[in-house]
Amino acid sequence: MKPPRKIIVNAPSKRYAVFCGQGALAQLPNALSALAKRRGGSATRPIYFLSSPKVWKHVGSSILRSSKISKPKIILFDDSESAKNLSTVERISRDLVRAGADRNAILIAVGGGVVGDVAGFVAASYLRGVRLVHIPTTLVAQVDSAIGGKTGVNLPEGKNLVGAFYQPDFVIADPSTLRTLSERDFRSGIYEIIKYGVIGDAKLFRDLENNLDKLLQRDATTLANIIPRCIAQKARVTSLDERESGLRETLNFGHTFAHAIESLTQYRVFRHGEAVGWGMIAATLLGIAVCKLPVEDAARVIRLIRHVGPLPPLPRKISAVRLLNEMQSDKKSRGGIPRFVLAERIARVRIGMEVSPQIVGVVWNELVGVRSGRR
Repeated sequence: MKPPRKIIVNAPSKRYAVFCGQGALAQLPNALSALAKRRGGSATRPIYFLSSPKVWKHVGSSILRSSKISKPKIILFDDSESAKNLSTVERISRDLVRAGADRNAILIAVGGGVVGDVAGFVAASYLRGVRLVHIPTTLVAQVDSAIGGKTGVNLPEGKNLVGAFYQPDFVIADPSTLRTLSERDFRSGIYEIIKYGVIGDAKLFRDLENNLDKLLQRDATTLANIIPRCIAQKARVTSLDERESGLRETLNFGHTFAHAIESLTQYRVFRHGEAVGWGMIAATLLGIAVCKLPVEDAARVIRLIRHVGPLPPLPRKISAVRLLNEMQSDKKSRGGIPRFVLAERIARVRIGMEVSPQIVGVVWNELVGVRSGRR
């Protein structure tokens, strides 16, 4: 097995490392020590682990053994998407106050995308900013959400509408923390991996076509090959465009549909990756209509997504009108007009695409009709 890799994210606001690969957790003590001593600080900065009860039950003991911290301070919170809100941020912040956390504190987020988003926003806002470390424990978080500095929570009006760009001080992505993931949660992360192939890596896309079954089986060699490539692509994109003013928008392929689907189902039906899977299918069909995406390329994208496994059915009760109304409050919309990332071909996409509501409606109705058996 290859030793862990060190991938540098050179964002304008902060340069930091992502340690990825089997055994990466062993880097935690030295990385924490270096962080604690940075800028003349004390070697004994107070450390707080932020996680969920479910995640901490599965990986907490191994994280503590790796960190070599004798008296950990642990704050646990609900990591369901429905609890990703300002109330949770307030509760964690108040827990930090009661625990005596000051500006020297280091927050270590241990969990999936919700834990990372919430803990990151807490770190960005608590005392106007404290140190942050990510230890992502889901495939989605390891290849995507833990890298790049996006933090935030949801409002009733939409997903991730309140947040901040706040880069971590380092990230540790160790596949050993994925062992307890359910099959459904693991598959959810694969959709985000497929996204990287569609938006900018034709070779990755071909490798996924050839090795998807091995990835689904969690083959160690395949994971060691795929995960660092996704991290490297995310690092490159966010280094060039930290605040999503251009290139970084490509990472939203499929997400305009996905966020609307999640919100309209109250985050109770779809895992995030599953919603992205549906969103990429919808965006691929839009690409045929708007960007002249070759049908052969579209078929390859949809076939690969379908090969991952069954997606939860799209709810028939969600009309195209409701979907479009929800998209208007998406953070990527401008003046209430939804914007899409659409493919021209595999590994080449266009950003900021405005599509007529009629075309969006046709695509949505077709997907709902196909899935529900209506034609």
